[in-house]
Amino acid sequence: MPLRIYNTLTQGKQEFKPMKEGHVGMYVCGITAYDLCHIGHARSAIVFDTVYRYLRAKGYDVTFVKNFTDIDDKIITRANKEGLTAGQVSEKYIEEYYKDMGKLGLRKPAHEPRATMYINDIVGLVKRLIEKGHAYESNGDVYYAVRSFEGYGKLSGKDIGELEAGARVEPGEAKKDPLDFALWKKSKPGEPSWESPWGKGRPGWHIECSAMSTHYLGDSFDIHGGGMDLIFPHHENEIAQSEGATGKQFVTYWLHNGFIQTNKEKMSKSLGNFFTIREILERFEPQALRLFVLMHHYRNPVDFSDLSLKEAEKALYRGYASLRLVQSLPAEGKPPLSPDKLGAFAQKLSEYETCFYNAMDDDFNTAGALSGLFDLLRLINTYFKDATARPEEDAVQRLGGFVRAAADILGVFDSDPRSFLSSRREKRLAGLGLSKAGIEERLARRSLLRKDRAFKEADEIRAGLLREGISIMDTPGGTVWDIAEE
Repeated sequence: MPLRIYNTLTQGKQEFKPMKEGHVGMYVCGITAYDLCHIGHARSAIVFDTVYRYLRAKGYDVTFVKNFTDIDDKIITRANKEGLTAGQVSEKYIEEYYKDMGKLGLRKPAHEPRATMYINDIVGLVKRLIEKGHAYESNGDVYYAVRSFEGYGKLSGKDIGELEAGARVEPGEAKKDPLDFALWKKSKPGEPSWESPWGKGRPGWHIECSAMSTHYLGDSFDIHGGGMDLIFPHHENEIAQSEGATGKQFVTYWLHNGFIQTNKEKMSKSLGNFFTIREILERFEPQALRLFVLMHHYRNPVDFSDLSLKEAEKALYRGYASLRLVQSLPAEGKPPLSPDKLGAFAQKLSEYETCFYNAMDDDFNTAGALSGLFDLLRLINTYFKDATARPEEDAVQRLGGFVRAAADILGVFDSDPRSFLSSRREKRLAGLGLSKAGIEERLARRSLLRKDRAFKEADEIRAGLLREGISIMDTPGGTVWDIAEE
């Protein structure tokens, strides 16, 4: 099945055909570095990290570029408030970005440009737009003339008439038309500035991405991504700038992830209803946050709550427990499955592999892919829960190969199951005020009581442990224990 991608530009799914066979150029808008990242940033980062991983899994050589905006009104405001330079503020929050995103298992892009390092590219692009009649200088500012670009609105679906109704000129602006937007801003006292043909100033927000993306990927490239809030005006303006300068199609496929919401309202810093990644990871596993994001199709809005993250974390632990089950079976012993059952398991494994890749090929449908993966994990429990030996080696290898491939694409279930669950147990035991040695001592005492047929006393130990948050299960291989699910 070929990969099909929903293209915001065409408002439909299209078969993916890169401009250069075997190679993909992909640019994603990164953060404006003035504060800690919130879960909305996490969603975008995880979504496009997964797109990147899947394209590579399909054999493409991917040049992935993701920028930092390190000069902006918000950065300048934060710098003035904290008594720092704009550069110090942006550097501080880029470092914090790496700390937070590193915990989410993001693969490093090929290039991570910062706007202030590409001033020459930006100035050169603005000059080209002026020369081609798409921009004009006004009292040290440079504006893009929106009406000069015939295709303006083709990404967002907005028309000039609709835009005229809400357009206005802000105090201090010298636009010829309220629709026009700034490419270069004349410097104000105390602001960072760079030399240009129009005097000292700094770049506008939109021009930065046009300059940085084309610097690494050329005038035209395959995929441009970002949040749905960037469709207009940011990405619309990028198209106008880039295509106005080159006369070529800027991007073939535009991908946009949906919003994270709280109580059906978009999560954002301006509304004050956001949670930072750091706050969330103090209470939940990083892989649980990643799983929560991927359990929803990337284009759909997602309502965030503690309950939804708890459910994702439980699913994560159940999945790891299933993988540990096969890992823990001894290599020798009674055959775990009859030939008929083993054949049925192999058939089901093939079906779930097909389901996984078909879902990913259908516009990176991670929700559908995870559905098949969780069905497989449940199947492991059905087939191997009472086994006393591992299934045949070829079945183990096939199962392990698929799980590793799926984990590499999704960035979950990619840790050693024993180590992951052991670490989780230690954390939760500490929270319960219990110790592994104390639990195992009580279980040893329970085992002796059962041998002496003192079942009432043995059951009291079980009940006491359960009250303290520990569940136990008697298996053919002995008694095992774990943290009871909430």
